[in-house]
Amino acid sequence: MIGSVSDRLHKFLFEGLPVRGMLVQLRAGWRELLSRRATASDGGHAFAPEVRCLLGEMSAAVCLMHANIKFDGSLILQVYGDGPVKLAVAEARSDLGFRATAKVVGPVSAGAQLAAMLNVHGQGRCAITLDPSERSPWRQPYQGVVPLHGDRSEPLQRLSQVLEHYMLQSEQLDTRLVLAADDHCAAGLLIQRLPARGDTNLSGSGWKAGDEDGIGTSEDFNRIAHLAATLSGDELLNLGPADILKRLFWQETLRVFEPLQPRFACTCSRQRVAGMLRGLGRDEVDSLLQEQGQAEVACDFCGVQYRFDAVDIGEVFVAAHEHAPGSQSVN
Repeated sequence: MIGSVSDRLHKFLFEGLPVRGMLVQLRAGWRELLSRRATASDGGHAFAPEVRCLLGEMSAAVCLMHANIKFDGSLILQVYGDGPVKLAVAEARSDLGFRATAKVVGPVSAGAQLAAMLNVHGQGRCAITLDPSERSPWRQPYQGVVPLHGDRSEPLQRLSQVLEHYMLQSEQLDTRLVLAADDHCAAGLLIQRLPARGDTNLSGSGWKAGDEDGIGTSEDFNRIAHLAATLSGDELLNLGPADILKRLFWQETLRVFEPLQPRFACTCSRQRVAGMLRGLGRDEVDSLLQEQGQAEVACDFCGVQYRFDAVDIGEVFVAAHEHAPGSQSVN
């Protein structure tokens, strides 16, 4: 049963066909992410509308991609390059907690697409990293990287095109993605041809010889992908999941599973910030204390500010066995 409750991810299969799909709509979590990055002084936003749209699409995409694999850890999507947006990153974890942020180094033109934001001189890249929650010699991070252009070196203008290209190159699987975002919702629809054998995953370990033979040849996938491509961004953002699936696939028999619940969640902590300060070195941090009276670090993802005074800094650099409880001030 599909409801219209905020922040839901729905998985579904097409009965009797080698095609699967997922639909995600992020509302409360996405609005919380934006509100945390709002500029407090004027009530505006830290990012231009075009950057907010990109981050929303990335947030929806990482939730879809993580829900599509069996993996205990973080899936991190990064796009980076040589435009006014130096880096945009989104992360989803096994519980579908997600977060996203960007580093903007110049003005973003109104209506700018992906190439104008990140790929001005053709140096843009997309990286997808799988970082296991528990590392071992057999469980190490894996990363795949593709350029922000297609097979004919044409600049790709939409994130969905980049990710479709990535899945085709890295997974040998036909994929159709529809992504959209505004200040109220971030959403995505993923349609994918099922692999010939095995469980596909983004590390490539599930790929089996022969999967590439099916690329572009599945009439069932091509038909369903064509239907998915007719979904407009406005419909994806504003229609309920049941209405979307009915409008697109009313002639198909779908098996829809119990929904998952993505949520905005940041993994920053005072302990992690302390570790970062420790990595800077005592001289560097003492210099900061002399200049500003305290060390203040704001999380790029959620905007939470961590302040360390001289006493806190002293405790940060005390040997572990001598640690005493420090100030717990978090602002």
